[in-house]
Amino acid sequence: MRQLRAVIAGLDQVVVAFSGGADSALLAYVANEVLGSENVLVVTAVSSSLAGDELTDCQALADEWELNWHVVETDEMANAAYRLNDTNRCFHCKDALMDELVPIAEANAATIVLGVNLDDLDDHRPGQQAALQHGSRFPFVEAGLDKAAVRAVSHHLGLRTWDKPAAACLASRIPYGTQVSVGLLSKLDRAEAALHRLGFASLRVRHYDDTARIEVPLDALSEMVKQREAVVAAVQQAGYKYVTVDLEGLRSGNLNT
Repeated sequence: MRQLRAVIAGLDQVVVAFSGGADSALLAYVANEVLGSENVLVVTAVSSSLAGDELTDCQALADEWELNWHVVETDEMANAAYRLNDTNRCFHCKDALMDELVPIAEANAATIVLGVNLDDLDDHRPGQQAALQHGSRFPFVEAGLDKAAVRAVSHHLGLRTWDKPAAACLASRIPYGTQVSVGLLSKLDRAEAALHRLGFASLRVRHYDDTARIEVPLDALSEMVKQREAVVAAVQQAGYKYVTVDLEGLRSGNLNT
């Protein structure tokens, strides 16, 4: 924690890319505490790939912690390379985010910071390269914090996000090679939101044409079977014909394997 504070203190003014997840939430909170809200801009990018529930929680956290919060709109869908959805999709998405954040950072003589932790470096995340190319910094990496440390520090600080399930962008539910569209992202958002309302906090709905493959933690599988009829109805109402549950459970980023 001491090292994280030192890294942030050395930046003077920052623009925090804020998705509302455990990582960006801790980064925004500590930056606000160390530098003061007048030196911290917390920015959430809104696009069709952001789940509606996540945007709502971003605003709630900003209100709770008195963050200097701003919303920008990104249009990664305008980029044919992003819609193509090859293994570099994340690069194009983050590049679109940087197009919005860089002018804000330059106008405030600030540094863009992202909640990338040490564990993220082991996964296929080309968006990190896009961020680095635009001069962004990763304070957690510089301070030597992995995901477990991020959660432990968040818990120590009393942040309600300490155990918040990971929630990657909706496009990550679409297998590489399947074209991304606004309609498809909206369908995934509706399906996952409906399952959240049934009590499943941590999940992924993977898209396979007219089939939805649901991933939940292994200890939630029995509850999903117990609520089988409600689960099927919710996902079919979102637009899928077939509903399946993955017996291997939830594996974040498993489409990268």
